Amino acid sequence: MVKSRRVQVLLCLVVLSFLLIHFLPCSNNAHMEEKPSPVHILILSSWRSGSSFTGQIFSQHPSVFYLMEPAWHVWVTMYQNSAKVLHMAVRDLVRSVFLCDMSVFDAYMSSQKKKSDLFQWETSRALCSPPACDSFSRSDIISAGNCKTICGKYPFSKVEEACKTYSHVAIKEVRFFDLKVLYPLLTDPSLNLKIIHLVRDPRAVFRSRENTVADLRRDSNIVVGSQKTKGEMGPYNTMQVICKSHVEIYKAGSQAVPSFLKDRYLLVRYEDIVRDPLARAAQMYRFAELHFTPQLQKWVHNITHGKGHGAQAFDIGSRDALRVSQAWRKTLPFQKIEKVQNVCKDAMDLLGYRLVQSEEEQKNMSLDLLFAQN
Repeated sequence: MVKSRRVQVLLCLVVLSFLLIHFLPCSNNAHMEEKPSPVHILILSSWRSGSSFTGQIFSQHPSVFYLMEPAWHVWVTMYQNSAKVLHMAVRDLVRSVFLCDMSVFDAYMSSQKKKSDLFQWETSRALCSPPACDSFSRSDIISAGNCKTICGKYPFSKVEEACKTYSHVAIKEVRFFDLKVLYPLLTDPSLNLKIIHLVRDPRAVFRSRENTVADLRRDSNIVVGSQKTKGEMGPYNTMQVICKSHVEIYKAGSQAVPSFLKDRYLLVRYEDIVRDPLARAAQMYRFAELHFTPQLQKWVHNITHGKGHGAQAFDIGSRDALRVSQAWRKTLPFQKIEKVQNVCKDAMDLLGYRLVQSEEEQKNMSLDLLFAQN
């Protein structure tokens, strides 16, 4: 009798052990699948390259928490340093933002900070909708102008609160010049980082920078040093550094890449976006694991097929994006084009931008000849 009861107890223990081993992990996995870890997207570019528009493609998505150039605060506070010296501080800030830890801004902002003290906060749809602002719906397409007027009064704590409610966190940055600086983030198990490397024809970048010299002066000084920004060659010195950085980033992201970079780097040319906005937006969304909704498809089409001329330096309004992207061909003197091509030749060759050899060719060469297809 006693022996029989012992056998029964042992059988019960065996059955319980089996249930614990085989069913509890499944329950845990099922729970984890309900809330997958966030996807982190870094739009890596340089000034005047269409990055603000590309950032908006992500910002307007209802699953994305987006910030535009949060490292602006680092460069403003530590402007006496070079870009290379500031790389580490910028990287640490970006990592904290990806993890929705906004206490990192304490080092660069007043203790009395408000949400509206964050650089270009109004360009983030996530900061213009609940829980960061109750005046719009999370599914709305929200303009920066409307947001700035209505949503500026909320406390800074709403930034972190909002960030934690999204499946994707996207950041647009122009202050990285070396992909290797980001390797610690790419190997960080707490991050699921994907990098979109946005480039633009250096001739178009140069022409746009000429129209925003005062706005970019501090940044240019940090990039090349204040002495090298002076004189006739100053703008070309800055372009040379920017073009060289694009070459190095592209090589690190696409040639003999380390295993942790596999399928996590995507090169996108701005000209290809404006030539076929829906196809390129769809490509970037697939890469970022996002659904391209009909509402977003309509928005992307409308904002790139407007009648605007892009006259405002940092405006992201509706415009004829393809025409604006090619304005340099009619407004930039050929002598300047030659100088830009000289300092940026390696980047242009590598990224598929063809050199023009004369003023006549500059104005008459078709787009199909001017840009190699990716």
